[in-house]
Amino acid sequence: MSNNKNSFHLNPFVKYLRLALVNFLLIFFCLSTQAQEKPNVIFLIIDDLNDWVAISEKFPMVKTPNIDRLASKGTYFTKAYSQAPLCGPSRASFLSGLLPSKTGVYLQMKDEDLKKYYDEKFGIDFLPNYFSKNGYNTFGVGKIFHNGPGIDAFDEYGGKFDLYGPSPKERMNYDPAWFGQNGTQTDWGAFPDKDELMPDFKSAKWASEQLHKVHTKPFFMAVGFVRPHVPWHVPQKWFDEIKLNTIKTPPYLKTDMEDIPEIGKSIAEVLEMPTTEWAIKENKWKEMVQAYIACIAFVDAQVGKVLDALEKSAYKNNTYVVLLSDHGYHLGEKNRFAKHSLWERSAHVPLIISGPGLQQNKINNQLVGLIDLYPTLVDLCNLPKNQTNDGRSLGPLVKNIAKRWDYPVYSFYGTDNLSIYRDKYHYIKYEDGAEEFYDLAEDPQEWKNLAIKLKSSALLNSFRKIAPLKTAPYAPHLVLESNAYFRSKKL
Repeated sequence: MSNNKNSFHLNPFVKYLRLALVNFLLIFFCLSTQAQEKPNVIFLIIDDLNDWVAISEKFPMVKTPNIDRLASKGTYFTKAYSQAPLCGPSRASFLSGLLPSKTGVYLQMKDEDLKKYYDEKFGIDFLPNYFSKNGYNTFGVGKIFHNGPGIDAFDEYGGKFDLYGPSPKERMNYDPAWFGQNGTQTDWGAFPDKDELMPDFKSAKWASEQLHKVHTKPFFMAVGFVRPHVPWHVPQKWFDEIKLNTIKTPPYLKTDMEDIPEIGKSIAEVLEMPTTEWAIKENKWKEMVQAYIACIAFVDAQVGKVLDALEKSAYKNNTYVVLLSDHGYHLGEKNRFAKHSLWERSAHVPLIISGPGLQQNKINNQLVGLIDLYPTLVDLCNLPKNQTNDGRSLGPLVKNIAKRWDYPVYSFYGTDNLSIYRDKYHYIKYEDGAEEFYDLAEDPQEWKNLAIKLKSSALLNSFRKIAPLKTAPYAPHLVLESNAYFRSKKL
């Protein structure tokens, strides 16, 4: 009798809970549907990641299951290139839609100086600002611009934490002070103990939380992951993913630099960074490659968390996801562990675009640049074209409707120092007229500079014709590089 009485008193409360739940679900559905009227965007930027992702088949020891999972749902571009071989100018370029040759931003610049310069000189909207002006909520976390949240480009910015930390109190394996240098965080080793202490873990957590929320407007969310940027510190379990005795080092030719013009050597000089000869002598090369791969495995797991959150959200069927790196990185090629060069390794990046109405599990071998991402997302989201964009939409490629695609891709490192990629060739021209020319199909390591051999050829002349005669002078407020070439510019 007492049980029936309790049941009698509980029934109205249960009915109330059920009604409240139904109302909540209806409201959630309506709000989610409203947010789905325009597609959302998730923009994943990985720092210093060269094309060592599993899908590229460039380095078989690397495992990136989550990046591969994203590629299976979209298009992976095998020939994507950054427009500058350095974090700050590369990000300034693809986030503004302007080439470095137009802005003069070839080196690092503090975010506040960059914003002021672009506002006064060009009056443009950075990519997230443009989406905000066109009805989107914008979110950012981690390293988007060079200094993190330094530019007021997002409606909401998460993750007020040290982007590059944590680091041990003392260097573990490398210190530029040993060579009378400074200016690099290059070091490696297992640290800290837990993933939760890593900034990329926190960025992934914050981004995932945004995907669990109800958004009444479409959103643009940029997530910037720092690893595998130096220092190559991640917890021990990521080093355990690949055993040191199984590591194979990248191809290296000791005489590689003998046919490089002197100006090419001086521009790429990074005295504070390890050389391959040093790594070989000290038996450190495999350790460094292992540490870089460990960082890739770690960041791939963070990418997976964001993808999992999207898959479980109301936005999974109406969200474009773009994954890219800001530039490449030498892991021993050309006697260096660095970016800072016009060679192919410094510019070649992974790029994936996926989303509603696009091809899935597609490998695309056309040449594209990160400069193309701004107009691509504007196009895919059906926003008004931004006439200031230097790039072109990759929409025809990801939708498989391109009838023709024969465009050169440019990269820049200093006034009148430039790269041109076209077909299977790579052309480099320096400010003093010196040249390099490579057939990447026959010589992917760029060991044979064909510029002298082909000096008067129609092939080389065809590249000279499409090279800009002059590029923009150095922008104000640039942070000088440590090498003698850039110091001589007295910026």
